[in-house]
Amino acid sequence: MPDVTIDVREVPKPERHPKIFGVFDGLAVGEALILVNDHDPIPLHAQFDDRNPGGFLWDYLVREPGDYQIRIRKTLATPVPRKLGNSADAVAGGEAGVAWKLELPSRDLDSNVITLAPGGGIGEHTGAEVDVLVHILDGSGTLGTDAGPIDVEPGDLVWLPKGSRRSFAAGDGGLSYLTVHTHREPTFTITPR
Repeated sequence: MPDVTIDVREVPKPERHPKIFGVFDGLAVGEALILVNDHDPIPLHAQFDDRNPGGFLWDYLVREPGDYQIRIRKTLATPVPRKLGNSADAVAGGEAGVAWKLELPSRDLDSNVITLAPGGGIGEHTGAEVDVLVHILDGSGTLGTDAGPIDVEPGDLVWLPKGSRRSFAAGDGGLSYLTVHTHREPTFTITPR
């Protein structure tokens, strides 16, 4: 199949990268797109590295002021497995909140490392429409459930069924845990003032 040419010079900037990745994702291995742009798309190259490390070849065809043409060839059908970080490093930060988050653009999973300060917690709430697996990484605390509290410590694997009521309370040393669940698109709620 001949290369697909995409000229993004007249495309509004917020629409450029999604359009380029949409075309690239639809290519078969060995196929390529020719990107025509008015500047050197260095941030786009970095996004390709994040999304598809080792899965593309980036060759400049034209490099002139106002005219950049790059041939981007797909070399792998899917992204390669890779190391994303270290949970010990995420926990070592010591700040309460989301210490790490899975932020790959095309994924079927969501995952976070949550850190609660000593004595801190997450109030009682009903879980969303997905099951959640929790792995306790550091500290200790209590998982609140409708059937009563469950003590948790490093190494514990906890299942939070969709729709279940739960809360977390950190012990004196704080609590850090990894969550894994099916990817959900962000939802926006509009509430009247």
